[in-house]
Amino acid sequence: MAFPVRSCALVGRFADPRIAESVGALLPHLEAAGVRVLVSEDAQLTAERVERIPEAEFGTRADLVIAVGGDGTLLYAARLVARHGVPLLGVNRGRVGFLTDVMPQDMLPSVDAALRGDLAQDQRPLLAARLSRGTQLIAQALALNDVVMQKHDTGRTLDFETRINGQFVNSHGGDGIIVATGTGSTAYALSCGGPIVEPHLPALVIAPICPHTLSDRPIVISDASVIEVALAERADTQAHVICDGAMLGDFTADDRLEVRLAPERVTLLHPPGHDYYRLLRSKLHWGRGSFER
Repeated sequence: MAFPVRSCALVGRFADPRIAESVGALLPHLEAAGVRVLVSEDAQLTAERVERIPEAEFGTRADLVIAVGGDGTLLYAARLVARHGVPLLGVNRGRVGFLTDVMPQDMLPSVDAALRGDLAQDQRPLLAARLSRGTQLIAQALALNDVVMQKHDTGRTLDFETRINGQFVNSHGGDGIIVATGTGSTAYALSCGGPIVEPHLPALVIAPICPHTLSDRPIVISDASVIEVALAERADTQAHVICDGAMLGDFTADDRLEVRLAPERVTLLHPPGHDYYRLLRSKLHWGRGSFER
């Protein structure tokens, strides 16, 4: 992270009244601190003292990115800066907020701490997804949470195979499969029965989506693994691949999906006293009971 912070990019759905409220307080605060504010060219924001630039330039022009919204907003921001090492601060105006852990009432003190470099820097691993057809690369992307292959516009299940480091693992029937980092283990993979994996554990989760057989269970593997997914040849097969909620591309029986750990990392900034297990208790409503003697 560059110090002093001279420019800060804001990411969020500014038309949302809750987000607009936070941004309305944040803009004059950053201006008073002498920080240039960058927003997207098409941002629905009436503020005049901001610089509108293409989002693709956030990674090279911003010293800090503040994502105001839910975890989806932070994942979107992470895609913009993942290859540039720009740190992210998430202000929670969403519903759950595993990643956007700064509450609105703590926003301004946390931003001041970020500008001073006083927040804890949390390096999170990324997944690199490659979609190929034969020897031709069709698409590639990075993901902080997960890479998902799932059925598309059909009521029929998918038949597909998985391999790890070139070794055959299983033939699956179901709605698809998820490859998740520890960060993403509390997202879609969790709803599919996957385990919660501490974000810094060197492990990945593979979780089938609505498997046709009960024996097809989520597994935890080394993050040094290379996962390959291929569809079985079938006339009515329609599937696609999604990285952190963004479409990577259609997936056919001629294609191969490869997922591995990326060399890049995303830096999340946390407020003082950040406690991962306290976050789990809060979001998953653990520890609400009382002991009776």
